Amino acid sequence: MSHELHHEHHHTHDHEHHHGHHHHDHSHVITTLNRAFIIGIALNIAYVLAEAIFGLCYHSLGLLSDAGHNLSDVVSLVLALIAFKLSDSIATRKFTYGYKKSTILISLLNALILGVAVVFIIVESVRKLITPQEVQGQVISIVAAIGVVINGFTAWLFMKDQKRDLNVKGAYLHMLADALVSVGVVVSGIVIYFTGWYIIDPLIGLVVAVVIIVASWELLHDSVRLALDGVPAQLDFDHVKDAMMGQEGVREVHHLHIWALSTTENAMTAHVVVDNLTEMEHTKEHLKEKLSEMGITHATLEFETSDSKCTGECK
Repeated sequence: MSHELHHEHHHTHDHEHHHGHHHHDHSHVITTLNRAFIIGIALNIAYVLAEAIFGLCYHSLGLLSDAGHNLSDVVSLVLALIAFKLSDSIATRKFTYGYKKSTILISLLNALILGVAVVFIIVESVRKLITPQEVQGQVISIVAAIGVVINGFTAWLFMKDQKRDLNVKGAYLHMLADALVSVGVVVSGIVIYFTGWYIIDPLIGLVVAVVIIVASWELLHDSVRLALDGVPAQLDFDHVKDAMMGQEGVREVHHLHIWALSTTENAMTAHVVVDNLTEMEHTKEHLKEKLSEMGITHATLEFETSDSKCTGECK
């Protein structure tokens, strides 16, 4: 019993030490991203209002529907900001990991919102192909050009950290997709103004839809995988197992489970067969250090010798 308690205490101490080590870097990223989300949300709300006003003044359905689409972006940015706040939530007796998992569910929701936006663009484009409509080239180009700047700038704010977290990647893709849609509108507006080829509008719409599908497929794929407690994309099961087996004193590793606690933190449990239980603390320290380097910050390890009776599936 006392042996178990000592094991648990050592684990907690290890975790606190590790957490302190990354705290400074982490808080700097949090401040930068927090600012990025707030700037992005403010700029996009202002742009939605401007589009809605111009759309009503010039009776442009295109501008009004784009305002609606940009409103969905504001929603997804707000969702991503909420996820970002929840990723640091405190554990409670009912939610022992806090609300970290909600970050994964929100990234899945954002991937689905992107999907709905794509369907909307495709339906609109096909409708315009069947019945071409006149488009006011100049006004639409000017308003869309402002959109390119706003969405492009917001995407740029998230570009640096998008590899770090799925929700930041979601926000980045939403903004990039919107900047592309706006570029499409600017180009079609200019072409229509000079040539009168209204068909260019829906064609560019379809091209943009394909680009968004390609860009957001990975986000959807990764979000679904994490929601189902799959091994996070940046980790390889065999690689983790081999790295553990490569540590001195480790004979066998089984019952290995790797999953994501949130879009930024990974956890793992494993049974580790060692040659000598007296060297257990030393081996554990090395293993946790190695796992932490690989991006697994929450590792729970159970040690046993080859003589121990292992319960359940031991492969």
